[in-house]
Amino acid sequence: MSVAVTDTHALIWFALGPSRRLGRHARALFERAERRQATIFVPVLVLVELSEAIRRGTVRCEAGFSRWSAELLASGGFIAADLTKDAVFEAERLYGISERGDRLIAATAAALGCPLITSDSQMTRHAGVTTIW
Repeated sequence: MSVAVTDTHALIWFALGPSRRLGRHARALFERAERRQATIFVPVLVLVELSEAIRRGTVRCEAGFSRWSAELLASGGFIAADLTKDAVFEAERLYGISERGDRLIAATAAALGCPLITSDSQMTRHAGVTTIW
C-alpha cells in the first residue's frame, strides 16, 4: 500500500475537487486514499494552514473546517500526523527551505520515512525525501 505525507497546497487542490493543478501522480494517490487503497498522512501544521486559509476566505469550504477535516480523517485513507520532536530535530537540517511551516512539513515526511506530495520547488530540492507530483 502506498503511503505519503501531503503538503498544504496539494491537500487544498485535492479538496477543491477535480483539479488540473494537481500532478497526475499526486491526484492518483489522493484518489487511492479516498478508496482506502493508500494512506496519506496530514501533518497537523497542514491542518492549521488550511484552517487559516478558510478563515481568511482564500479557500472556500461549505462544510466548515472542523466538519470537513473530521470527515477527511474519519475516511480511513487520511491520518493526522502530529508534530513530533523527531520532526523538529529533522527540521534543523532543512534550512534550505525558507518557510518554517514548510520545513516542519518536510521534516514530518522525513521523520516518518515517507515521500512528500508537493510541487514546492524548495521542498523538492531540500526535503531529503522523495517527492510526488
